[in-house]
Amino acid sequence: MLIKQLSIFLENKTGRLTEVTDLLGDAGINLSAFTIAESSDFGIMRVIVSDPDKAKQILAQKGIAVSLTDVICLQCPNTPGALNKTLQLLSAGGISVEYMYAFAVNEFAQVVIRPDKIQECISLLQENHYELIKADDFYAFKEK
Repeated sequence: MLIKQLSIFLENKTGRLTEVTDLLGDAGINLSAFTIAESSDFGIMRVIVSDPDKAKQILAQKGIAVSLTDVICLQCPNTPGALNKTLQLLSAGGISVEYMYAFAVNEFAQVVIRPDKIQECISLLQENHYELIKADDFYAFKEK
């Protein structure tokens, strides 16, 4: 249930994001989900890719600061209140969300979560019949 996510630290300057996507694209690595948070001096790109270990190696070799973090991804209905219900469950279970991002396609939303207690979060969600996306399903892209 654990998914490896890259956290890429980028200076806020023109072309830095393009450099990362060039390197990953040239290596045949697909971006499945990502978010970018920025401040005045730098940004953090959190991304789930088809081959996280290879992506980390390629970026690090080019001098780009990058780390791997475990996250989880759950699938929930793309309906009003569904996310709130999940967050209430986590709060009641004493689990804090460090950050999260999501994307929705039709009737379902995929929610990537970095909780403070990852194993407890997985157990709580599974006990309450949430569907967690397996890493292999998230990384499923294969170059043809």
